Amino acid sequence: MPASATKSLRVAVLADSDTRWKWGALTASRVCPADTEIHLDGYLLRGRATPTPRQLREVGVGADSLREVTALEFLRAMDGARGDGARGDGARDEKPYDVLVLALVGGGVQAMLHGLGRLWRESAERPVVVTGYVGVVYEKLADGLLLRHGADLVLANSRQDAERFRAVYEGVGADPAAVTEVALPFLGGAAYAGEQDPYTVVFAAQPSVPDSRKDRTYLLDRLIRHARLHPGREVLLKLRSRPGEHTTHIEELPYQKLVQRADPPPNFRLVYGHMGDVLDRTDLLVTVSSTAALESLHRRIPTVVLTDLGVREALGNHHFVGSGCLASWDQLDAGHRPVPDPEWVARQGVAADGGYDTAFDEAGKRIAALLARPGGLPPLAPYYTPATAPGYLPGILARHHLAPDGTPLPGAPAADRPPGPVRQVVRRAARGAYRHGVQRVAPVIRRMGEL
Repeated sequence: MPASATKSLRVAVLADSDTRWKWGALTASRVCPADTEIHLDGYLLRGRATPTPRQLREVGVGADSLREVTALEFLRAMDGARGDGARGDGARDEKPYDVLVLALVGGGVQAMLHGLGRLWRESAERPVVVTGYVGVVYEKLADGLLLRHGADLVLANSRQDAERFRAVYEGVGADPAAVTEVALPFLGGAAYAGEQDPYTVVFAAQPSVPDSRKDRTYLLDRLIRHARLHPGREVLLKLRSRPGEHTTHIEELPYQKLVQRADPPPNFRLVYGHMGDVLDRTDLLVTVSSTAALESLHRRIPTVVLTDLGVREALGNHHFVGSGCLASWDQLDAGHRPVPDPEWVARQGVAADGGYDTAFDEAGKRIAALLARPGGLPPLAPYYTPATAPGYLPGILARHHLAPDGTPLPGAPAADRPPGPVRQVVRRAARGAYRHGVQRVAPVIRRMGEL
């Protein structure tokens, strides 16, 4: 890209949930130079976790345009924004994008890389493709990373993640050059200034950790017990979504339902809203393994990662081994306050002592260099191909109605036909039925199976 054109960038973000939309949109703003004017178009991938208008308002990250699409509709939009005159349908090309952020689950990223790779196979004029993770990577490390391989930048939220990501790619013979160290894009806010009145304890709930009724009821009971033991404190249960909504992970047993069978004291409340706003009034953040712990540590707020249910990979709290933040409810009830290990915190991309403002500089430089690359960008080259993963890749792509070569499967919904009123009503009804099945029918069937 000529130097005179670097003051304005056109960016697209494709996201499949509220949290990934937040990560993608904020990442787009962080990796572009501060003096650059950004035009941001948002695309929400239609699926089980497509955010509702309320969730989008709560995230608080806007865009110049925002619309819901299927995978094929998105590919159609990208085909219309190639800017090289290569389309064969006679349609007029839009201004091409400079940067595309894929804020999706791994399988979605892989499908888009193959679909876009087919579109851009004969064109070097394409966007810089960026992807990464919305938070702590504590499971499916190799699987998720290899599904993201092929993007121009694979963002790692910490020094530790960058080292792990490169090791995985090198270990399978994949090019690790795309791995770029950054930080979580939503860290920030005022540093903790000391105890407030009233002293406020916040439990950051997670949709799927833990996943059993027994464990979730235990955590709720302990939180309520803490409120009773400390009547002068305000004890808040911070929830990610309301019943019927989904976020990045499925929530089969919402705490809102469990609390209906409890008898919490007056100083216990459920809260929603932006995590940053809640942290503004937090004196102690408690969680099992939520990324909110890193947001809290970044602001120097006392932070606890619970050990009550064990320190286990299934819970994700094993990621915090060595952090100094592990503790139990018994210890918290007795007044324990953790002291984080500064070296561990630094390795997690939590720049409590400064440096956060420059955490995205390297990514910005790499994007600028790619945009200025003579002759344009090379074809997208994912590690997974019909030759390297013939028994795995077709299933990943088929979920998004794509064949192994990235073309639409026969019988796939038409990507160029806008949904009419009837189709929109059917989609909303189907999504509601799915969520009802997940949150009400599935737990009943599971309990029946345990009889």
